[in-house]
Amino acid sequence: MFIVGLTGGIGSGKSAASQWFEKQGIQVVDADIVAREVVDVGQPALKEIATAFGDWVLQADGSLNRRALREHIFQSPESRHTLEAITHPIIRKSIIEQLNAATSPYVILVSPLLFETNQHELTDRNLLIDASEEIQIARASQRDGQSIQQIQKIIAAQMPRAEKQQRADDIVLNDGHLKHLYQQLIALHENYLNH
Repeated sequence: MFIVGLTGGIGSGKSAASQWFEKQGIQVVDADIVAREVVDVGQPALKEIATAFGDWVLQADGSLNRRALREHIFQSPESRHTLEAITHPIIRKSIIEQLNAATSPYVILVSPLLFETNQHELTDRNLLIDASEEIQIARASQRDGQSIQQIQKIIAAQMPRAEKQQRADDIVLNDGHLKHLYQQLIALHENYLNH
């Protein structure tokens, strides 16, 4: 199976790109969705997180208080490493299972931390959806309702844009309209079909 890693910073347009690929009949494995699934109520990772951090990470219904944990880990690199040590191996295992089950001509692995978590090792080619930091902030603040400061912290915690550009095999600049994004994806889709 030919696997294309799709990455980009917050607000870059990863979701728009992955949805476009899905409309072309290409299966998509989304690392963010997998990351949410592995910490659902009843999953072993959730219990490990509560043990490591305390019950304050749980909401009244027993689910993960994502916002509180996110704010905590962006203030504490040590806590972020603890969380990653718990979740990343479980996430990777689930991603591999889903990639192996794919039946489309190729499969997309969407991951905002494709390079940071070494998920690029699972791929044959890597596509960066790129946007300027100003556009990332504008899109993410509109979409998520987060403050500019929170978004800047997320951007700062991710691999620098220039490094992602160096590591990517393909780069799509998404500073404009969706139509422009889709036009760029058409050519890449054809290339991926003919891998």
